[in-house]
Amino acid sequence: MKVAGLDIGTTGCKLMVFDREGNYVDSAYRDYPLKRTGSLREINISAMTEGVFAVLNELTAKYGDIKSIGVTSFGEAFVMTDAEGRPLNGAMIYTDPRGREECGQLVDALGADVIPGITGLAPHEMYSIAKIMWIKNNRPETYAKAKHIFLIADYVVFCLTGRAQIDYSLATRTMAFDIINLKWSEAVFRAAGVDIPLMSEPVPPGTVAGKWKGIDIVSVAHDQVAAACGAGVFDGNTAVDGAGTVQCLTPVYDSLPDIPVMSKNRFCVVPYIIPGKYAAYAFSYTGGALIKWCLDCFGKGQTNESLEKCYKGDGPTGLLVLPHFAGAATPYMDTGSKGAIVGLTTATTASDIYKACMEGVCYEMRLNYDRLRTTGVHFTGINATGGGAKSRIWMQMKADVLDLPITALETSEAGTVGCAMIAGIAAGIFKDINEAAAHMVRRTVTYYPQEAMHERYMEIYDRYKDLYRAVRPLV
Repeated sequence: MKVAGLDIGTTGCKLMVFDREGNYVDSAYRDYPLKRTGSLREINISAMTEGVFAVLNELTAKYGDIKSIGVTSFGEAFVMTDAEGRPLNGAMIYTDPRGREECGQLVDALGADVIPGITGLAPHEMYSIAKIMWIKNNRPETYAKAKHIFLIADYVVFCLTGRAQIDYSLATRTMAFDIINLKWSEAVFRAAGVDIPLMSEPVPPGTVAGKWKGIDIVSVAHDQVAAACGAGVFDGNTAVDGAGTVQCLTPVYDSLPDIPVMSKNRFCVVPYIIPGKYAAYAFSYTGGALIKWCLDCFGKGQTNESLEKCYKGDGPTGLLVLPHFAGAATPYMDTGSKGAIVGLTTATTASDIYKACMEGVCYEMRLNYDRLRTTGVHFTGINATGGGAKSRIWMQMKADVLDLPITALETSEAGTVGCAMIAGIAAGIFKDINEAAAHMVRRTVTYYPQEAMHERYMEIYDRYKDLYRAVRPLV
């Protein structure tokens, strides 16, 4: 018997298969285009669906004993469909600016403090409900035809099983879900003028939706929650460093945190895999994306590893990089902010800039960590996943800047692993999340903070804390 995890991202989807002992067996990946028109950003739903079915068909043809498949996806983006699930619109992703005016209308109608108290989210146009309002206001014929409004994972689950259900954490990314009562918020939908029956039914993480080719299809979670699960983080003692395209620090709260304090810092509060617990996201839009940009622009055909080796210094570069190359995420949530590199001289090399970009991401996470500590977090260690976790230099840098031990995990695909873990529980292979983690969460090396290096980084960080306020008025 085998289980699998399906992780659907903004530019590609991956399916990974594991045996009943939690050992990796095989994987398949397909990418699809992200449509960019000026500042507008959309996923082509048909292309995404083709990719999903391609990986599913490829691996289910090879392994006939797959018992269950867990499904996770990125959040916020949604698709309106007819009754049969045929798409009526392209799916706007979180960086698409549409919905800004509508978000303001929601704030005017409900109050800036009321919305976080219901939804766990500080008001922002990135979330689905504001963009749904934009469709209703600007594409009324599309809204009139809609029989369903899906986020990405529940759309795929519907395509596979015919059941419209969405887990609590993904539903939260709409900014229209009541995180305390675990249901759609009538107050938010009423203020938005959107019909609740169009939405999928909220269900607990790990709920089986139905069968596809005789395989149980399981609704798991929003991808960051799935990644926290796949990283083996189940309580407040450990957080997750997700070093992917987006850099995300995910702590877990053992009870509902103080919502006003969380909202003040723009940290979301999301129902976790374990009932009664919550996760939060402190993130930068450009983590690995910034490193890739740097490599593309300054690498001259080099690899990440070769640029790392070229750096001759010991400790901080002294450069300041504001990593807002796709806008600022927490704690600012300022989509108009821009990136900056400060301190360049004629002696600056490509490897200096490359390492400085790594430092900029670390400083931004340190700034978020400082804010998180005012919300009651008490984690004393971090589990790292994502492509960035393979970089020894970056992992040591993060440990030094955050002054916390960071353990790299064997897999860079914690979201897919988390999906498979939950699928394994649904299949009866594992009795609970702890048993699943014992089989599937595999740690490699731990990077411990170096006191002397931490002090050197903090000298630079003291300047970094003023960088956003200095640069923002100029751009």
